[in-house]
Amino acid sequence: MAVTIKEGMSKREIAAALKKLKNGRKRKRALPDIRKFAGTITLKEDPLVIQKKMRDEWG
Repeated sequence: MAVTIKEGMSKREIAAALKKLKNGRKRKRALPDIRKFAGTITLKEDPLVIQKKMRDEWG
């Protein structure tokens, strides 16, 4: 939604237009709780070894 503020509009008219804009805005959906994915992982290899293997694949 857009609001056009024209030259000569009073402060009251501008405030009413902005209020209408705020009221018409849709609410955002609640974001999922990602904390359930937080934690540690167990690796079978050293992270530096894994990183070197991944870099060797590039070149």
